[in-house]
Amino acid sequence: MKNTQINYVEFKANDLEAIKRFYNQTFGWSFTDYGPTYTAFSESGLEGGFEKTEDPIVNGVLVVLYHENLEDIQNHVLKTGGKISKEIFSFPGGRRFHFLDPSGNELAIWSDK
Repeated sequence: MKNTQINYVEFKANDLEAIKRFYNQTFGWSFTDYGPTYTAFSESGLEGGFEKTEDPIVNGVLVVLYHENLEDIQNHVLKTGGKISKEIFSFPGGRRFHFLDPSGNELAIWSDK
């Protein structure tokens, strides 16, 4: 489907203050906090964020695509061999779902519509 582009990259982090300090001091990224468990970054070339976790980080990157109609693209993901790993849910700014590609890579698709 057209118009489904990589829009956001989401990482895991055990310590948000340390991660913000590192990326700000090392690369000049700016941060906006959304509560105690999430911070978004900008001025990196691609927008993204860090989600706080207490779990060990094995594969800490989530690539997030954008699509205007979540229900349509979710059906298309299923028809073409993807598997839903998290059903559509709301978050500040929109809604999204997560899916696994045929190799087991997890990605997300979000919409503000």
